[in-house]
Amino acid sequence: MSDGVPLLRLEGISKEFYGTPVLSDVSFSLDKGEIVALVGENGAGKTTLMQILFGMPVIADTGGYGGAVYLRGRPVSFKSPFDALEAGIGMVHQEFSLVPGFTAYENILLNREPVRRNPAVDVFGDRMATLRRETMKDRAGRAIAKLGVKIDPETVVAEMPVAHKQFTEIAREIDRDQVEILVLDEPTAVLTESEADILLTALKRLADEGIGIIFISHRLREVTEIAGRVVILRDGRIIKDTPVRGVTVPDIASWMVGREVANQAAGDQEASLSTEGQAEALRVERLWVDMPGETARDVSFTVAKGEIFGIGGLAGQGKLGIPNGVMGLWPSGGRVFLDAAEVPLGNPKTALDAGMAFVSEDRRGVGLLLDESLDWNIAFGAMQNQGAYLKSFFGGLFTLRDDKAMRALAEEYIQKLEIKCTGGKQPAKELSGGNQQKVCLAKAFALNPKLLFVSEPTRGIDVGAKKIVLDTLRSYNKERGTTIVMVSSELEELRSICGRIAIVESGRIAGILPSGRAAAEFGLLMSGGNL
Repeated sequence: MSDGVPLLRLEGISKEFYGTPVLSDVSFSLDKGEIVALVGENGAGKTTLMQILFGMPVIADTGGYGGAVYLRGRPVSFKSPFDALEAGIGMVHQEFSLVPGFTAYENILLNREPVRRNPAVDVFGDRMATLRRETMKDRAGRAIAKLGVKIDPETVVAEMPVAHKQFTEIAREIDRDQVEILVLDEPTAVLTESEADILLTALKRLADEGIGIIFISHRLREVTEIAGRVVILRDGRIIKDTPVRGVTVPDIASWMVGREVANQAAGDQEASLSTEGQAEALRVERLWVDMPGETARDVSFTVAKGEIFGIGGLAGQGKLGIPNGVMGLWPSGGRVFLDAAEVPLGNPKTALDAGMAFVSEDRRGVGLLLDESLDWNIAFGAMQNQGAYLKSFFGGLFTLRDDKAMRALAEEYIQKLEIKCTGGKQPAKELSGGNQQKVCLAKAFALNPKLLFVSEPTRGIDVGAKKIVLDTLRSYNKERGTTIVMVSSELEELRSICGRIAIVESGRIAGILPSGRAAAEFGLLMSGGNL
């Protein structure tokens, strides 16, 4: 700010959860029109720090916090997110907080709807006022336009692809007249590279208008492109607060994890070996899937036994619909064969019984029992579908869960995937998003499937954890011979682990290429071009 007083200053922030320190003496500031990137591994404390700033109830419910927050030089302590919003702080959380049955414009103007008074208001009160919907649509349209994307304000959120939901969340925050600070927690995690570029350009424009932005991201290239300063959190402490100029992606990665992080070469040599002559594991013929925002049409491909096969493409083109349709989560048709035996569509249990497993891109809605412990989450699928981790009594007259075996299973994967938690009894809802994703992977591994679909397996995961997840998939594939079909918006991630990659465009397979082919060739297929 011109008077030398930061727009926002956090000083000596400390926080414990259930006796475990999460933040220790964290201090940094944000000026008007500045973009500060806040980065760190999953569990480093980024989200907790923003929950404190935004007055989230979980902070007060778990004993509050130490330190002080200053806004325009004055101390503040928000009791609720509504207090933070009124003070001019907007926040876009990692998990969506939209009303699925409402339209984009209804979500963007939620609780701030312009109304038209009428005579009934004088008699019965404000509840009789009517919404000025045309004004709402116009305001929502202007907020969306600021982001440089095309979204019909009348589109129902439940029918949107995930990228459009993310843009709608951001449009809701920038529509607020008094917003001075915008906090974005992993805003590009659900976006493709082209969509992320559009958002980054929009954020720079907002900063030019004087809005201070805290940008939390695991995409370190974006950090170097957009931020003026980067603040690194490791194990709840700030270990670096430095201007971005002259800083490289490897620099940031090594500060985050406390060690050097090697770049994974595209087209892993082992993964890129030819599959010619290998037995067929999966065959998909003329598959269609009616998944809102990810419709698939006439999709056909085959996967060799033991192969890691990739499926990529832009958001909304249908790539996510393929595993969701095969696994019976959305209406679908066509034919699917596993080890030459046809798998009837439309029923998740049928797919599971056939030997398939699925790590969904929607970890909270589909993947986890949030209120249950980690050992219960990891063992639940195998228990429910295979009768594993159960003890029989009196000749099978009744069964009880085998708590000892469940604990051993949980500990195995907590160590193997380096899940940051207090132990197998910790509820899944208390973990960071990236660690929740690791639990979803462990749950699928526990099924010992013949074929594993993994959809956006590293969404919202930091660079260190991403390597752990990808290495685990490689070793699982190599040691057990499990066939893996991996769906991802990250082309370089697919190229690092898959032998072949199918690109989905307009609901169809535009082409299948070996992972070692030039990135431009994949880009051409994504844009609807021909090789």
